[in-house]
Amino acid sequence: MACLWTNGSQGVDHHQVHSIWIWTGKDVKLGILGGTFNPIHSAHLRVAEEIGEDLGLNKVYIIPSGLPPHKEQYPLADFSHRLEMARLASKISPRLEVWDIEGKRPGFSYSIETLQLFHSSFGSNLELFFIIGTDAFIEIKTWKEYQNLFNFASFVVINRPGHNKEKFSEFLDSLNVGFIWDRKRKCFCHPSGNFLLKKDTTLMDISATRIREMVAKKKSIRFLVPEVVREYIEKAGLYLN
Repeated sequence: MACLWTNGSQGVDHHQVHSIWIWTGKDVKLGILGGTFNPIHSAHLRVAEEIGEDLGLNKVYIIPSGLPPHKEQYPLADFSHRLEMARLASKISPRLEVWDIEGKRPGFSYSIETLQLFHSSFGSNLELFFIIGTDAFIEIKTWKEYQNLFNFASFVVINRPGHNKEKFSEFLDSLNVGFIWDRKRKCFCHPSGNFLLKKDTTLMDISATRIREMVAKKKSIRFLVPEVVREYIEKAGLYLN
């Protein structure tokens, strides 16, 4: 499997990325974008669309979490609502799919179990990409079997404005999972053959927290979420309290 680092002037272009994906010889290239999606919004969708296009993925799966293991500091809409909003939103793009697997499992939702299920479902021809924001990634030490996650997927970490590359490298070292900076390929490579890719996407300053606050104050959330999601929130009476 190849390694890539697309941040900065030394990055690779789309043609190079496409060529490398072909070189890996994998028939199925899937992305995973997980989260509470409480609610799903336009920034989530744009990240999924851009990463899927840039990396030549067959599909990007949106995976709403069932019961997050970390205690939420805000009311979490029922899984059925969050799942339906994700399904409605994903219909906008043929690249996006929604899987309800984490809502079907009893107990807490753990990413390691989801990654393992993808591999058992799609077989050895699967190349998996776990899409995650920088803020979430720096909390990864709190995740179940976090050191094992990198054996099952390459990680696409979405850049945060003003992030420090040197500090990020130090954080990777602290994970103690064997990431090595490859100067020639300009990426962090994992012993499994997977890699970590830092990626810039279109900046959209939208947060689910802000959307919930606006709904509670009866303010318009048009253009922050797809219209079908806005209509669903209104019809279901979500986030009013």
